Amino acid sequence: MDYFKAMKEIKQQALAPIYLLIGPETYLAENVVNAIRKKATSYTEEENVIRYDLEETAIQEAIMDVETYPFFGETKIVVASNPVFLTAKADKSGVTHQLDNLLQYAMNPVDYSVLVLIAPYEKLDERKKLTKALKKNATVIECDPVRDWDMDKWMDHLAKQLHIGIEKAAYDVILQEVGSNLMLMEKELEKLAIYVGEGGTVTVDTAEMLLAHQSANTSGLKLVDAVIAKNLAKALRIYQDLARMNEDEIALVALLASQFRTINHVKTLKKTGYSQKQMAQQLKVHPYVIKMAMTRENYFSREQLEGILNQCAITDAQVKQGRMDKRLAFELLLYQIIRPTAS
Repeated sequence: MDYFKAMKEIKQQALAPIYLLIGPETYLAENVVNAIRKKATSYTEEENVIRYDLEETAIQEAIMDVETYPFFGETKIVVASNPVFLTAKADKSGVTHQLDNLLQYAMNPVDYSVLVLIAPYEKLDERKKLTKALKKNATVIECDPVRDWDMDKWMDHLAKQLHIGIEKAAYDVILQEVGSNLMLMEKELEKLAIYVGEGGTVTVDTAEMLLAHQSANTSGLKLVDAVIAKNLAKALRIYQDLARMNEDEIALVALLASQFRTINHVKTLKKTGYSQKQMAQQLKVHPYVIKMAMTRENYFSREQLEGILNQCAITDAQVKQGRMDKRLAFELLLYQIIRPTAS
């Protein structure tokens, strides 16, 4: 079951006795746990939420706790993380797990507790009897990293929760800043929601004004956008932001070259019929990077891209050899890259 469907079921239906959360996206897993906790017990009843790390504690101890009637409220929630025994990996924790206890519990769970197993792994060992039993008897929820093409859907979900709207043009601004970091996206959207107020709409200007500059890489994407827009003044402002982040000019030249090299690779692979997924695998970069490169490659010919990369190489050599002041060299590079696009 995917995350959105699971969250809807938790809110609308009775809780299942066992949940198995599979996937490395811990942010999603914690959201599921919080939703279960809100449904089952109030936040003042922390005694009814017990956590175990199965790399430190045996599963039989967690099962014993699940089977013990709650002292406060009506429902106890036991969260057990890192069940490496469900995978094909060797368990190096040194903990002795009596897996039959979990197998028997999966067949006959109590009705006054909820067991949440968090397996932060890409896949489980489907050959194991225990894995099969849990998949059959538990509610299985996928907690995989959000795919690039689902980011708009995820932003819609958060905006709905925050009771705000987001202009479609502002989506790219937000994604450039936070990438696929869901926790960071939630925090930034919360900040935007406070600014626009309930029922308000986040515009491009609002997003650009309020979003924190998270990394040199996101600013590198903005530099490319400034080149596309033939906006030297904006490119210089972005450079000044990067300089305030103590980014060295040599690193910035390499950053800019990297962005245009990716665009050049994408242009080549697109001609040969590669899909976005295949490009990401071939270039070993995040699918979001490929998506952004595909929106940019149309603005450049192969000759322009090769010229930009050549100019980056010349600037890199000038700075490293001490033939030009680093700040002047980078500003001149921006001028040389943007000026030809205006012709």
